[in-house]
Amino acid sequence: MAKKSAIEKNNRRRALSERYDSKRQRLKKIAKDKSISQEERFEAFLKLAKLPRNSSPTRIRNRCMLTGRPRGYTRKLKLSRIALRELASLGQIPGMVKSSW
Repeated sequence: MAKKSAIEKNNRRRALSERYDSKRQRLKKIAKDKSISQEERFEAFLKLAKLPRNSSPTRIRNRCMLTGRPRGYTRKLKLSRIALRELASLGQIPGMVKSSW
């Protein structure tokens, strides 16, 4: 089980990212548009830099929904490899069967 503080910090980052998403997209679009004057593009870059760092989606860490483990994460099921194996062994994931030969 991961530290509660790390899980909460990641949840705050996720919420901040959602809150600033539209503003960030708008500023990025202005900054990348070559038809706009260079001064306006530079202003957009400055405004983008003034946004909170944790509002960037790249700062969000993928974590297991059950344990909060940051490594060995499966995107499709949002579980770590350990939690996935445990649930698959118990037969709680539809369509997944533990192989044996």
